[in-house]
Amino acid sequence: MLNVRDLEGRPGEMREKDLDITLSERMGEGLLAVQQGSTLHVDARLESVHEGILVTAEVTAVADGECGRCLREISQPVEVEFQELFAYPSEEAFDSVVEADHVDLEPLVRDAVVLSLPFQPVCSPDCPGLDPATGERLQENAVGAAPSDVDPRWAALAGLAASADPDDEKH
Repeated sequence: MLNVRDLEGRPGEMREKDLDITLSERMGEGLLAVQQGSTLHVDARLESVHEGILVTAEVTAVADGECGRCLREISQPVEVEFQELFAYPSEEAFDSVVEADHVDLEPLVRDAVVLSLPFQPVCSPDCPGLDPATGERLQENAVGAAPSDVDPRWAALAGLAASADPDDEKH
């Protein structure tokens, strides 16, 4: 909650505010989230306009979690911007209003950060993931060629191909 008493009813006035917020709970529910105890940096500009207080903010943080393909621990920067008008109380319904000389940025910051997090984060765009047979990371085992698994239904045909005489193909 930011106090805006000095801006209320004074169109054209502006104030900038830098905030460092330590999270009391995790932001995000997927594989990647801004963890509890992490710090969010909010760089906000509050402008008084005739209808209310216009807030423009940039939020930066670091999200930690795991790669959706290989399950390796990853960290990614989070940078989001938003702009919201906090209207003065009136008969009209607004999503955000100035309440008791304060504006509450928490729901807006939370929504902006959580919606910016990727649904399937990856450690690198070309991450090959895990081997379905062994469960090991394919990227770490890329040196040796993976053994080709032969479907047991086709194993008999593989034996025929190996025993075929090359001279038979000429006839």
